Amino acid sequence: MEILYIIPARGGSKGLPGKNIKLLAGKPMIAYSILAALNCKNNGVVLVSTDDDAIAAVSKSLGAEVPF
Repeated sequence: MEILYIIPARGGSKGLPGKNIKLLAGKPMIAYSILAALNCKNNGVVLVSTDDDAIAAVSKSLGAEVPF
């Protein structure tokens, strides 16, 4: 059985615009969620659901799938 990890990442933050791709300790913030899912002992598909092209690009570069 394959596991599906879904990470929602909305692009329109009012409090901190672009927060999902802002660097935190040298990595985009979304990288921590993606890498945690990729490193789980249960291998599966990591899917990022987003409405933002920049978040989609960063997510794909980290190995996640962005279907839309």
